[in-house]
Amino acid sequence: MAETSYFYTIKVFEMADQIERIKCLIIGSGPAGYTAAIYAARADLNPVVYTGMEPGGQLTTTTEVDNFPGYPEGVDGPQMMVDLQKQAERFGTQVRIGMVTSVALSKEVGGIHKATIDNAKEVEAETVIIATGATAKYLGLPSEQRLRGGGVSACAVCDGFFYKGQDVAIVGGGDTAAEEATYLANICNKVTMLVRRDEMRASKAMQHRVNKTKNIDLRYNTEVDEVLGDQVVEGLRIVNNQTGAKEEIKISGLFVAIGHKPNTEVFKGQIDMDDTGYIVTQGKSTKTNLPGVFACGDVQDQEYRQAVTAAGTGCMAALDAERYLASVEDTAEVSLEG
Repeated sequence: MAETSYFYTIKVFEMADQIERIKCLIIGSGPAGYTAAIYAARADLNPVVYTGMEPGGQLTTTTEVDNFPGYPEGVDGPQMMVDLQKQAERFGTQVRIGMVTSVALSKEVGGIHKATIDNAKEVEAETVIIATGATAKYLGLPSEQRLRGGGVSACAVCDGFFYKGQDVAIVGGGDTAAEEATYLANICNKVTMLVRRDEMRASKAMQHRVNKTKNIDLRYNTEVDEVLGDQVVEGLRIVNNQTGAKEEIKISGLFVAIGHKPNTEVFKGQIDMDDTGYIVTQGKSTKTNLPGVFACGDVQDQEYRQAVTAAGTGCMAALDAERYLASVEDTAEVSLEG
């Protein structure tokens, strides 16, 4: 019996050795995650980044990034993410391919947070920075997916500049679609706005703005049947969902503005979120309702959704994490002295 207990004890120790303790765990590898890693690494927090299913985030599907500071000639989206990763690794960040599939987050100050990677490996972390981003909703057409980065975009503010003086279309009927349509109308020749219902969901103020803009062609009860073009967008085949009538229009850019879905499923029930699933942060900080857990980038920002704003909040999250760990250390020292 004693022999059996001995081997059982050895096995428990072996399992314990497999659980890695991390000072700063960063979940997500977009501009927010990598910027958080750069700042955390320089603060000696020895961050570990798990990339998630889309290493580099949404920018890896963007051919050109023209509005991120420091790239006077613009930069290819995937190349920019490689640059950010190299910079983070230069300061000692460990970047690992893997998906956080479940978490058990502590509610106690100084508590240890647990994360499971790919339903297998378990890690423990003193702080967690959530930078999982948000995924743009698309129409689901094969032709649309094939031409993402070739004229199909989910961000008019990001990519509208490339279609200056050209004819474009935008899909959506909410405030975001209305705002992006008027933005595009200022720089494009013509904007065809496709709304699948017989009315817009946007606020009355935004609807008035759209209706007053002369170069917006507003089409109700209209959906995209096919995106036309081999390598780049050349046009659309649209269909009236009331009459079934189809029509082809020539455009060079299609903007899809039917919403985003924050990648927060794994954190539900543990972190405070708004009605649409975005993580709620406190005031101007990146602090969540849980001590030692911070959120940055598009996962907590449904208003701006820009690479540069995501990077800014990534910096904030690392600083918040550093200060949190320092306060926990100070509290521990005071307790020992007492």
